[in-house]
This record gives sequence, structure tokens and C-alpha cells, in this order.
Amino acid sequence: MTSRMEYRWLLPSVLLGESEGDRPVRRSTRDWIVDTCMFLAACGVTLLSAPDIAGEARGYIVVEQVLGALSCAAVWLRRRRPVTLALVTSLLTSVLTLVGGASVVALFTVAVHRPFKIAGPVVAFGILTAIPYVHLRPDPLLGVWGSFLLMTTLILMIFAWGIVVRARRQLVLSLRARSSIAAEEARRLERERIAREMHDVLAHRISILSLHAGALEYSPGAPPEQIRRAASAIRASAHQALQDLREVIGVLRQVPDDARPERPQATLADLAPLVEESRQAGTEVALELAVPMSDEAAPPEVLGRNAYRVVQEALTNARKHAPGAPVTVRVSGAPGEGVTVEVSNPAPVAAHRRSMISEIPGTGTGLIGLAERAELAGGRLDHHRTPGGVFVLHAWLPWP
Repeated sequence: MTSRMEYRWLLPSVLLGESEGDRPVRRSTRDWIVDTCMFLAACGVTLLSAPDIAGEARGYIVVEQVLGALSCAAVWLRRRRPVTLALVTSLLTSVLTLVGGASVVALFTVAVHRPFKIAGPVVAFGILTAIPYVHLRPDPLLGVWGSFLLMTTLILMIFAWGIVVRARRQLVLSLRARSSIAAEEARRLERERIAREMHDVLAHRISILSLHAGALEYSPGAPPEQIRRAASAIRASAHQALQDLREVIGVLRQVPDDARPERPQATLADLAPLVEESRQAGTEVALELAVPMSDEAAPPEVLGRNAYRVVQEALTNARKHAPGAPVTVRVSGAPGEGVTVEVSNPAPVAAHRRSMISEIPGTGTGLIGLAERAELAGGRLDHHRTPGGVFVLHAWLPWP
């Protein structure tokens, strides 16, 4: 949920999501304030320059006044056609005086709203148009070139001010873009995490369901008590799978920040029930747990959950690819040494066991997901087959 932007009226439209271009943009409150100040500034410069044309011919004064008023009014259009306004007013300032205020505002607008490859030539043109003006009306104290140097300095100062304003806006937009990219990356990582959780949880439950269903399918003449136990196990596993799926999908929903899952995440303390569940499904599992489990020395919750997921995926793979084969699970570790998880199983001991269950489909990404989980936790995971045909999965997770 995005936070509400405060003091929106203090931001220009370009920072409020409005696009800049040749077409008109909707002004924000700040834009209206700035445009009003720019209009008043242009009018003020025009009024201050009026005494400089007092001795001119009446017709010339009328032209100056009319074009000066029109140029000040054109300041309200500076956001639509800043380059055109700057070029026209700069050209007029080569012979006219009262257009100077609007010309300065137009040059500043170009520096703010256009890149340097456009603004630079426009400002250079404005400087060139000052040459005929200083020859027509040189300052009595500064002379022709002194007046030209003064006007050039003022134009460059206005241009530098506009560049600073543009650079600040570009910086804000860049930071906003980086923030958006970071948010999208966070969402992508969260999706991957949820996908790993769904795979680890559901693959385990569904493989157990497949084993029990396969046993019922290939043993239609089993005693009623055995069928009842298998059906009860299928129902319990299906209910648990739905519960796990509901909790994982619940992460996708928007909930208050202080919300917590209804059921705590699995840790190393849940390995024994996990192993017992696999035994009830017909897999012979030997568990060797050599990790301190007291409240004072228990491993961190995240570490325990990652180790639990490694064992869970390894047992799921054993049921898929080596049904009937015994599995040995060894988990050991201590603070400062890390937690080592090793799961091994030989090839299936009986070929007919495979015919008792349907082939369990898989995505082929279980071990890849475990390796990514281990790497994210700062550990490592590898798997190999020994010369004797025993498949070994080995993982190490850091325990500070």
C-alpha cells in the first residue's frame, strides 16, 4: 500500500506524474504560483525599462508598449512552447527594450524544461541578439562592450539557475525510478519465495497422497481396516495440504503489518512429526538429530525453517524416485559451526514397489529451489551419487 504524498501543492506537475512535451500539461498549484510570479516579474522588468524609451518617437513607443504587453501575456504560454517563445522574444530584444523581461523568463523556462542540446543553442542565440541592442542603446557608463558583457553575464546566470532547477528535478525523477525498480525487484523476490514455499509444502503432501492412493489402487483386496487407515491418511493429508496452501496464498493478500500466520512456521522441532508422517506413508526413515533444542540453545527460527525444508524436499524426492528404499536423515550443528543436513537413500530395494504408485509428476526445480534457499541464507547445498548407488543430499547452513 503506497503512502499518501504530503504537500502535493508544493511540487511541480512533472514530479506529480504529469508528462512534459510539446502538448499542454496540466499545471499544479505550485505551477500556478510560479507562473504568476514569472508574469509579475516580466511585467516589473518591463515597467522598470519604460523610462529608457522616453525620448523615442511616438510611433516607436507605441510599438514597444504593444509588443511589451503581448510578450508579458505570452509568459502564460511558456510551458507549451518554451523554445518558440524564447527565440521570438530574443529576436525582438535585439531592437526593443520592453520585451526584455519576457525574454529572460523564456530563456529560464527553456533551461528548466529542455535538455542542454536544445537549451544551449537557444541561449547562445539570445546572447547574439544582445550585440545589435548594445550598439543601438549602449550604457553611457559601460559603453558598448561593457553593456554586452553585463547582458551576457545576466543571461548566463539565468541559464545556470535553470540548469540547477532541471538537475534537481532529474535527480528526483531518477531516485523515484530507482525506488520503483527496487520495489519491483522486491515483489519479484517475494513471488519467488512464495513459489518455493508452495513447492516445498505441496510436493511433500501430494507425494504422500499419491503413495496412499497407489496402495489402494493396487491392493483392492486389502482388509477393510487397512483400507480405512489409508483413506483416513489420504483425507488428513489432503486437509493439511489445503491448510498449507491457504497459509501460503494468504501472504499474497494485503493484511495489517502486525498480522501473523495462524500457525507457526515449521522448524527443526517439527522434524520428528515429519519423519513419522513419511513412515506412515510406507517409507523407512532413520532420523539422527544432533542439534541442541533447548530454549536457550535452539537454532534461530529462520535457520530451523530452512533446514526443515531441506529435509522435507529430500524425503519428497526419495518417495518420487526411490519408493521403498530406506532413507537416513542426519542433522547436526551448533552455534558458530552451522547446521549440516545430510539425507541419503540407496536405489529402490524392490522394483514392484514402483508399480504400486502412479508416477508422481514434478517440475524438476525442487533441488534448484533448495540450492537458491541455501544461498540466500548464506549456506550451500550439493548432491551426488556414490559409487555404491547411494544418493546423498548435503546442505550446510550458517549458525552465527
